[in-house]
Amino acid sequence: MNRIFAASAVLALAGWLTLAAFPAGDSKTVTGWVLDSACAFTKGLSKPISRDCALQCAKRGSPLVILQDDGTISWPISESMPAVSQNSRLTPFAGKRVTASGKVYNRGGSTAIVIEKLDAAKE
Repeated sequence: MNRIFAASAVLALAGWLTLAAFPAGDSKTVTGWVLDSACAFTKGLSKPISRDCALQCAKRGSPLVILQDDGTISWPISESMPAVSQNSRLTPFAGKRVTASGKVYNRGGSTAIVIEKLDAAKE
């Protein structure tokens, strides 16, 4: 009986530690411009230079991000492992404003979003 109890306690502790190791994302909605990640950091832009520019960068493999009005950059990520690029979902909106809803994660000053819903927003 003690062995069964000890084994159950170890399994419960392992399960709790596994859940504690992976933070849960908060469901949120963000609105901003879809643009090339490098431009978002190096150009100091408040919106994309042009749609064509954002499309060309995405075609060359640069990750697209969502630049919010307050300057926060949201990195679209997938929950699957291995991770899958979100550019195919964002390319139709490159250079445009979007509203994205989903799980938002914050870590070390970075913000990521697992997009559940994505729509065009007013410019």
